[in-house]
Amino acid sequence: MPNIKSAKKRVLVNEKKNEENRMIRSEIKTAIKKFNNAIDTNNLELAEQLLPITMSVIDGACSKGIIHKNNAANKKSALSKRLSDVKSGKVEIVIKKDNKTIAAEKAREAQKARDAVKAENQRKAAERAAQKEAEKAAKEEAEKTAKKATKKSIAKKEKSDEAAPKKTTRKSTKKTETAEEK
Repeated sequence: MPNIKSAKKRVLVNEKKNEENRMIRSEIKTAIKKFNNAIDTNNLELAEQLLPITMSVIDGACSKGIIHKNNAANKKSALSKRLSDVKSGKVEIVIKKDNKTIAAEKAREAQKARDAVKAENQRKAAERAAQKEAEKAAKEEAEKTAKKATKKSIAKKEKSDEAAPKKTTRKSTKKTETAEEK
């Protein structure tokens, strides 16, 4: 820190001016970034609205002596040239995606894939359950018919056992008679 009073004042004034100049330079950069972002997202109406605002900020910085007039002219011409090139079709805009957007898209795709796998698994489980139910019903039906069939066959056997002895046919009786005669 200087000892002389005027030098002390100079230091304080310079610090204040440096801070103001830094603030105005930051405003210029912010205005240019907004303009460029509007063009990068292919929002030409917004870019047209931001162009005069951005040029005004640049002119204000030039009139305060923060940037040189040639620097201001170069910045303004670059901005207007970029907008006119995009409008005329000389330059095609490829929409840029930041890492956050890309990560969000990947997360959405991964979630969709997980949901699809989950739905597929649920569908397969439902099919398996339906198939088991059908097999179970068929098995029960087969058991019922088997029980009925066994009951009927048992009933037939009992009836046949109770019935008269089996009648023989003529041929068999003739054979038995001839066998007895011999």
